[in-house]
Amino acid sequence: MIRSELIQKLAEENPELGLQDVERIVDLFFKEIVDQLSSGGRVELRGFGAFTTREREARTGRNPRTGEPVPVSAKRVPYFKPGKEMRERLNKASA
Repeated sequence: MIRSELIQKLAEENPELGLQDVERIVDLFFKEIVDQLSSGGRVELRGFGAFTTREREARTGRNPRTGEPVPVSAKRVPYFKPGKEMRERLNKASA
């Protein structure tokens, strides 16, 4: 599912809200998650999962074309840990 499909689905299930209203809500939802992670915070959605960031140390990578060493700076990357309910539901579906 992509962002536009999510907006469409939410608009269909909430006919009292206009498409633009739903789009603003979805934009705000994702913006708040990104803002919280950017400030070093954590976002937990019970039953769904938790978004956090993890530190990656600086390292030496390789240029795939030439094989030359390339310095890769330290960075923070987003990390998602699914909640218990999501894990159980996913594993029930495949069993």
